[in-house]
Amino acid sequence: MKTNRRCRALLAVSLNLMALLFSTTAFITTHWCEGTQRVPKPSCGKEKKTNCLNYGGNETANETNQNVVHYSWETGDDRFLFRYFHTGIWYSCEENINAAGEKCRSFIDLAPASEKGVLWLSVVSEVLYIMLLVVGFSLMCLELFHSSSVIDGLKLNAFAAVFTVLSGLLGMVAHMMYTQVFQVTVSLGPEDWRPHSWDYGWSFCLAWGSFTCCMAASVTTLNSYTKTVIEFRHKRKIFEQGFREEQNFLDQEAIKYFRERSVQQPLHQG
Repeated sequence: MKTNRRCRALLAVSLNLMALLFSTTAFITTHWCEGTQRVPKPSCGKEKKTNCLNYGGNETANETNQNVVHYSWETGDDRFLFRYFHTGIWYSCEENINAAGEKCRSFIDLAPASEKGVLWLSVVSEVLYIMLLVVGFSLMCLELFHSSSVIDGLKLNAFAAVFTVLSGLLGMVAHMMYTQVFQVTVSLGPEDWRPHSWDYGWSFCLAWGSFTCCMAASVTTLNSYTKTVIEFRHKRKIFEQGFREEQNFLDQEAIKYFRERSVQQPLHQG
């Protein structure tokens, strides 16, 4: 019983730790959503001679350059660049078309005013989600390494299960609220930011992977609690049944003894 309970507790601790690592990584990274943005090509100049528009000027010098587009109303998408971007809870970063590297801006500033409240609720929920995971992980470690009795272990197990379930619910709500805010921002956000195409990134997958591990940890903890209670009650029932049988045996022996005494006393008197 003790070995099985320890194995279940170790599995729950491992799942909770994975959920904590995944959620923390997702919270601080900027790859929840990623895709491309369509932006006008910059004008060609002395420093910019590729992926640019030539509005006249020295056309003959640039005729052999395939990346230079001569301005015309009929060129369509040739006048645009498709730059890569990725967005997280805190920042949205996009490829810098004028220089190497990326430039980032606050996603909270990009979100429409109507969605800022929902976004802040999502942030608060994510923070509470991580904090409750830490509390649940601490209780599971206490139950695994410092529990001196079955009763104390059951109490820690029950509290750990409650905190883990609550954290999972908060995490699910936080992820869904962020998804809603991002989709609204795609439609109503600043025109220079709106994506041409986008999809969910690896941070988003980590966030939902964290939720899955969290719920698996809570189910394992509840299962461990239930099995321990059932085993404890079963052993108690067997003990009480054995005690009653022993008591009945002693009672019968006592009755037999007193009967023999009552029979022997008249014989001695006679």
